[in-house]
Amino acid sequence: MKQAVTVDDIMIKNVKSIEIPGTRDEILDLMQKERISAVPVVKEGTLLGIVTRIDLLKHPEEEQIAMLMTREPVTITPDAPLSRAAAILLQTGLRRLPVVVRGKLVGIVTVSDIIGAIGQMDIQDQIKNFIRDGVVAIWDETPVPVAAEIIRLSKRDALPVLNTKRELAGIISITDIINLSRIEDSVERSDMSAASDEDKWTWESMRDTMSLYYGVSRISLPDVPVKSVMVKSVITAFHKTPVSEVAKKMRRNRIEQVPVITADNKLDGLLLDRELLAVIAEKEQ
Repeated sequence: MKQAVTVDDIMIKNVKSIEIPGTRDEILDLMQKERISAVPVVKEGTLLGIVTRIDLLKHPEEEQIAMLMTREPVTITPDAPLSRAAAILLQTGLRRLPVVVRGKLVGIVTVSDIIGAIGQMDIQDQIKNFIRDGVVAIWDETPVPVAAEIIRLSKRDALPVLNTKRELAGIISITDIINLSRIEDSVERSDMSAASDEDKWTWESMRDTMSLYYGVSRISLPDVPVKSVMVKSVITAFHKTPVSEVAKKMRRNRIEQVPVITADNKLDGLLLDRELLAVIAEKEQ
């Protein structure tokens, strides 16, 4: 009998992590250089937490890793079956699971790693059963900061981009947003009243107001339309495309979503890689 695939068979063993005390700037730099979406936080090899790209977008002015990271993240062990990892990721909506042995970080397994395994399984089921309803799309003239806010509010990983003809023109993902991010330093002023009178209109209160100036470091984005930074050569699929064929495309091109289109290039849905995890996660139900 063929032995079941385990997490150890496909996990990333050379994990890019950051040691406490590190900085947000180091995490952003690591994400951009290594093209990764999350960075585990460790202390002498012991896993303390994890910082994801969405954490950076949610808290653009936060610099302390302790305030950014998710503490005690969901983990898995190397000997766990791959189907269990797929089930956990599908149920929690997470994109990665740190792999630990007695608290020590030994690897990480991601949705993308499992998609690579699915691509080798020759699954001929059509993707139509896994396509998400309710696609959030944006116009190609939408400013990048607005696109980032839509991603945050809609809790989507990517947004298909439409032109004025309502055709699929491109796609912009949270990874693209992070790669465009820059650290911007500025000085801001805070006016504080030293008067005991709470009425802001009293002469005494106005006289005793003092200004405090403090440095602020935040993540900023270029104020340009998404059409100037979006991915234009979009990998697409049709409703009847087989699961393993799409999984191979996702893994080969390092993408997390595939727009599903009609014959005349009209957007008809969006297939997220995590939805395909159901193919093997069923074994854990």
